[in-house]
Amino acid sequence: MNKEKINTTPTPSLTILYDNIRWEEKALFEAAKKKGINVTMLDCKALSLNLEGRRDDDTLSNSTVIQRCVSYFRSVHSTSMLEGLGYRVINSFETSNICGNKLFAHVTLRKNGVKTPKAITAFSAESALSAIEEIGYPVVIKPTVGSWGRLIGLLRDRDAAEAVIESREYMFPLYRIYFFEEFVKRPPRDIRAIVIGNRVAAAIYRYSGHEQWKTNMALGGKAEPCAVTNELEDLCLKASDAVHGEIVGVDLMESEEVGLMVHEVNSTTEFKNTVRVTGVDIPTLAVEYSTGARNR
Repeated sequence: MNKEKINTTPTPSLTILYDNIRWEEKALFEAAKKKGINVTMLDCKALSLNLEGRRDDDTLSNSTVIQRCVSYFRSVHSTSMLEGLGYRVINSFETSNICGNKLFAHVTLRKNGVKTPKAITAFSAESALSAIEEIGYPVVIKPTVGSWGRLIGLLRDRDAAEAVIESREYMFPLYRIYFFEEFVKRPPRDIRAIVIGNRVAAAIYRYSGHEQWKTNMALGGKAEPCAVTNELEDLCLKASDAVHGEIVGVDLMESEEVGLMVHEVNSTTEFKNTVRVTGVDIPTLAVEYSTGARNR
């Protein structure tokens, strides 16, 4: 008599760690449920774990954790804590720490041969003004930690630079680490590519909003599909590998002088508009990659 074969493969378990529920977190949760995965939403603000070791009643069980915290500081600290207890976190502490700091990311990308805008850093108001003279006006000032285009400014002359830098001198010490990038001559758009594992899942053009030079969708930009060429994919994968990324968003510009260059890599990337514009099911691809559940 033939015995029925019993499937002993354990059901994947997934925890989505968040501090603000956006479209992306909801989409990941729904994609996991559709794949039959044991999925839990966990608010990082409610998270408390003993760093001396896991408890028997640990609510995370043996989950893979997808790190989705908006806050850079919550993200890196909670990831460090979870990895210290032996959990697999996507993305890792190393990736989150590098990607969440524009200076760290620039240094890492440059060191690994990824084309980036020219940049310069200074640590006082006086040296910041001297640094701008070296790189030349107009110049873009960025906070080393930040998102959604906040506190990023285009300084067209010394008067503007002096005014902005003077205001930064009264802010939290983090904002007195001065990071400047060249203003790249490019079309009024950039590219957001979503990398999952060793492939670019999809890419979009992000166009500047009305009277905006920034392309952030939160500032009124619009999106259109972008073809994933070999050049684009190679550069995105090189950037992702440089930061040891697993699921990341790579932002690129089309420089009139040197072609494609990477200006940012996001470890908790938003992909709502990429899904909307391209039709690619990024949430399912991300869940499948995270749990190995492609064939479920």
